[in-house]
Amino acid sequence: MDDVSGLRWYALYVRSRHEKQVHRKLLEKQLVSFLPLLETWKRWSDRKKKVCDPLLRGYVFVNIDFRRDHVSVLETEGVVKFIGIGKTPSIISEHDIEWLKKLVREPDSISRTVASLPSGQRVRVLAGPFKDLEGIVVKQGRETRLVVYFDSIMQGVEISIFPDVLEPIARRSTDDHQ
Repeated sequence: MDDVSGLRWYALYVRSRHEKQVHRKLLEKQLVSFLPLLETWKRWSDRKKKVCDPLLRGYVFVNIDFRRDHVSVLETEGVVKFIGIGKTPSIISEHDIEWLKKLVREPDSISRTVASLPSGQRVRVLAGPFKDLEGIVVKQGRETRLVVYFDSIMQGVEISIFPDVLEPIARRSTDDHQ
């Protein structure tokens, strides 16, 4: 755990349907927490209601000094563990957090989350709210979908986008990818 001092973003895996509770409790502890939420309409047999659901079920993000704050985070009711490899938590880049924030500001573009990265052309978005976003194109009929995949948590989000704002890019080597 050499690179875990200073403020950095980490992903937490939380108990099922405890994302909002964990987020609230972390904020009560004066910790910086981010829970990407999407407003959607839910329909029941007797009514229709607007609700906020987590973009990535089971995940809450915290910006902490790991050495100082990790015990307090783990003691928070509903937190299962830090996402990482072995006992080393994965650091989530500021860039990934900013893209998650952009995604939740454009809820009409988001279709669903996907657990694995589909094969396809890697592209960069040239214009619009997702400018400079990179992802993988998935074609479904006349509609183009872009999957934005976050390596650090092994989750993807699928968005709708016009094909004319996409530019093909060469696949990066593993040495260039962080």
